[in-house]
Amino acid sequence: MANQYLDMSTPVIEMRDIVKRFGDFTANDGINLTVHKGEIHAILGENGAGKSTLMNQLYGLLKPTSGDILVNGKKVDMSTPRDAIAAGIGMVHQHFMLVQPFTVTENIVLGDEPVKGVTLDMDKARKNVVEISERYGLSIDPDAKIEDISVGMQQRVEILKALYRGADILILDEPTSSLTPQEIEELIKIMHNLTADGKSILLITHKLKEIKESADFCTIIRMGKYIGTVEVAQVDENDLASMMVGRKVTFKVDKPEQEPGKVVLDVKDLRGVDYRGVEILKGLNLQVHAGEIVGIAGIDGNGQTELVEIITGLRKGTSGDVTINGTSVFNKPPAYGFEHGVSSIPADRQKHGLVLEFSIEDNLILQNYEKEPFSSGGILQRQKIFEHATQSIETYDIRPKQSEKRPAGTLSGGNQQKVIIAREVQNDKDLLIAVNPTRGLDVGAIEYVHKYIVEQRNKGKAVLLVSFELDEIMSLSDVIDVIFDGSIITTIPGKEADENYLGLMMAGGKKE
Repeated sequence: MANQYLDMSTPVIEMRDIVKRFGDFTANDGINLTVHKGEIHAILGENGAGKSTLMNQLYGLLKPTSGDILVNGKKVDMSTPRDAIAAGIGMVHQHFMLVQPFTVTENIVLGDEPVKGVTLDMDKARKNVVEISERYGLSIDPDAKIEDISVGMQQRVEILKALYRGADILILDEPTSSLTPQEIEELIKIMHNLTADGKSILLITHKLKEIKESADFCTIIRMGKYIGTVEVAQVDENDLASMMVGRKVTFKVDKPEQEPGKVVLDVKDLRGVDYRGVEILKGLNLQVHAGEIVGIAGIDGNGQTELVEIITGLRKGTSGDVTINGTSVFNKPPAYGFEHGVSSIPADRQKHGLVLEFSIEDNLILQNYEKEPFSSGGILQRQKIFEHATQSIETYDIRPKQSEKRPAGTLSGGNQQKVIIAREVQNDKDLLIAVNPTRGLDVGAIEYVHKYIVEQRNKGKAVLLVSFELDEIMSLSDVIDVIFDGSIITTIPGKEADENYLGLMMAGGKKE
């Protein structure tokens, strides 16, 4: 898209031939980047391609092994984030760095608080925060506590933190990975408000649709190497995908026609409350058969989280029943559901999917460490565990290879997701619950995850797919159930799904 505010004179950022090594591993291998005033410049690459590493060097969190960084034409030494902030650079990280019990205003001014004499001038701080938020259309409640606001609002607080410190250049690291579609639209508007005021934005992402909707230029990195920079208006999503993964990417999901089998998951008249104790599931009914994918389409906050947590045993329901192959798992512990056929790809891979401090090989056997061949006579069989991990890493393309002993927390988000998928698919249960399984993944990884989900369905497994990506629901599901206000309000065959109709129903519209 053309941006009338672009100033193509002296670049505000130049990164020249940046190399970053960690021991024998080269994360960035001769990368070049040029960004101008008023520009939204996307950094595109697969999970683990080196995007965040590059931006962490620009923000002073890492030092380049070699190469130069210039800000407004002057060479700078980015030794710490303080150097970056002094140069007018702010960064909004993928995982927010906010103090949960503090208010929005307290978080924004933390470390840079205005004072009156020897006391904090919080009235002035609040006034400054409101002025900045109104200027850029970042509407927030300055007195709300972080723990009480949505993920989208928390992101606005992070952006305001950077603007409050005088940032003219904003680095946004995977800013849409935890946002709803509506919040993504609002973020793109905010980005355009910022560039209209002369700010420059570096957007680390692998979401092609958002690049097309927001960015002026895009620099592509593949496996740590600079591939090229393109003007976004001159390329389509297929071009970007091919440059990113180095091959043609198929967006279409092929599913053979098949008759569904017996009922595997049966949810009857399920009621449950949210974290506030307010009823959020209101007599929900749902069935998933063997050999079919049932997609739950809905706007976040209509009971999806509570539904999945009750089925998997992470939360207790107030009434109703949940059966797997005719056996009730309602209000039973997670281990009981697992033993009776439930596996899941959770919404929060770091909180519920992995033990980040554990090695990859141990994460791959979390539910099975007491069973053969991984354990014998109560003693872990380390060689068998290692061999299982080596095979899984190869089969499921977990990068970097030979990473069996590494803590799971050192992997990129996409590769963490692959570890979970490898484990859950190999658990070979009758029901697979996948919650936002491709959130935060690049197109190559999305293609890969979709393949495995459809493969489970083709093998006769029941799959419950909960996703805020409507495209994903429509392309994968045999049956689509629309959830609104804690109930399934309509059921549609997947091949008859219409995006506009689904959107209307998700908003609580009436069937014609």
